[in-house]
Amino acid sequence: MFASLSDRLTATFKNLRHKGRLTESDINATIRDIRLALLDADVALPVVKQFTSAIRERALGAEVSQALNPAQQVVKIVNEELVAILGGQTRSLQLAKNPPTVIMLAGLQGSGKTTLAGKLGKWLKDQGHTPLLVAADLQRPNAVTQLEVVGERAGVPVFAPERGNMGGHDAVLDSGEGTRSFGDPVTVSRQGIEQARARQHDVVIVDTAGRLAVDANLMQQAADIRAAISPDEVLFVIDAMIGQAAVETAQAFQEGVDFTGVVLSKLDGDARGGAALSVASVTGRPIMFSSIGEGVKDFEVFHPDRMASRILDMGDVLTLIEQAEKAFDRAQAAEMQRKFLAEEDFTFDDFLNQMAAIKKMGSLKSMLGMMPGMGQMRAQLDNLDEREFDRVEAMVRSMTPFERTHPKQINGSRRARIAKGSGVQVSEVNSLLERFTDAQKMMKQLARGGGIPGMPGMPGMGGGRKGKQQQQRKKSKSGNPAKRAAEERAAVEKAKTAKTSGAGAFGAPGDGEGGMPADFDPANLPKGFEKFLGR
Repeated sequence: MFASLSDRLTATFKNLRHKGRLTESDINATIRDIRLALLDADVALPVVKQFTSAIRERALGAEVSQALNPAQQVVKIVNEELVAILGGQTRSLQLAKNPPTVIMLAGLQGSGKTTLAGKLGKWLKDQGHTPLLVAADLQRPNAVTQLEVVGERAGVPVFAPERGNMGGHDAVLDSGEGTRSFGDPVTVSRQGIEQARARQHDVVIVDTAGRLAVDANLMQQAADIRAAISPDEVLFVIDAMIGQAAVETAQAFQEGVDFTGVVLSKLDGDARGGAALSVASVTGRPIMFSSIGEGVKDFEVFHPDRMASRILDMGDVLTLIEQAEKAFDRAQAAEMQRKFLAEEDFTFDDFLNQMAAIKKMGSLKSMLGMMPGMGQMRAQLDNLDEREFDRVEAMVRSMTPFERTHPKQINGSRRARIAKGSGVQVSEVNSLLERFTDAQKMMKQLARGGGIPGMPGMPGMGGGRKGKQQQQRKKSKSGNPAKRAAEERAAVEKAKTAKTSGAGAFGAPGDGEGGMPADFDPANLPKGFEKFLGR
């Protein structure tokens, strides 16, 4: 979503890197480029003025003029001001002291409230809560049915005593009947909280109706629901692709409903994304969550500092690590570590487990986009075909259990069968086996301390067999047999002396085995060493 803004800001800062000292004209030109980039991204004009004036004031002061690297200092200032207009700090849900915690969703029709209710319920369930979804949107055609489907996918129960608008009627019929003719959303909301208390649900998420545009009926209904259920949190769901209208819509809901937090939906779209940079600053309410896809798992907590880093192409490694911790099984990771250290062969079964974990993390493009500097490779990321991983998985699953653990035994007839079973060409199977063999060799070389091919070995690790062979080949070069024998005896005595005397590995006299002190006992090591040694 922030691709265009990120590209323009990155290009602006690139012009400053070769300058050792920044003049006032350089700073003015940079701020002008930032202003144009923000306006082009549909950021609200008041927010742009506030943002650029804060940068100008700090950039023209001693903070930049006395810095060792003025260009990096300007980037630091822009990053900090971006974090400020995005809300400053991460805001978490305020849970009620006496359950259930009541969360009310509000927003325009089509902003993604119903889908978000299921995502929020799934997220809360993963946190250990027992949420209940309440279908209080009785106006939009089949909104109740949609919430039931979303709740089933998320594994969260739905309270829906009224079926709502099942006939596909408009909000107001020709007879004059309106939303209330399909049921009373205020009564449904109140009954939902009573149901949660009876069934011991600790969180209630109330999905309310919306309109295509802000009007008096919408605000009145939302205000009535809020007065009836006294929610602990009122989340305003806004479409991140709405553009300049985001500010007016947010202000209208703030006056009519007085929400406590903002949720950005459709953040994975290709719009300019100015809504995210405008709503928090204009309303004074923090952005709490963001929706980044269609699945119930495509939901994450909004961190202003991480979003600012993404916009400035600094990456979001923390979010990537959190997703990896959720996706990768600890037992499988420990087994992979054991295989790596024991130099056991990496099999296709291990490959399938790793691929399944990566799929749990979400889209590969989004994961790669979280890496620092990947904005400069956006064209390559856009051309990445994630279906290639499905073809590779199909080839692996077409193998027998024996073939997955013994890839070297896959001969020509077996390759032809695998290709036919997975719907690919034999050449693709050959290419997969070649890449897999290279990966096995590289992992073994890394385990021995040889390093990646073409790079020096890693310090602190063994030199592998090559080092041992070189040590064995080291002999005297003298042509005199008697002198050569004397030199070899001296070398042996020197090696024995170095092993049984001198400084040990921990700085103590090495009079024990391996250069360790004779009275050394591993059980006496501090507790911190156990974690360091991997015990």
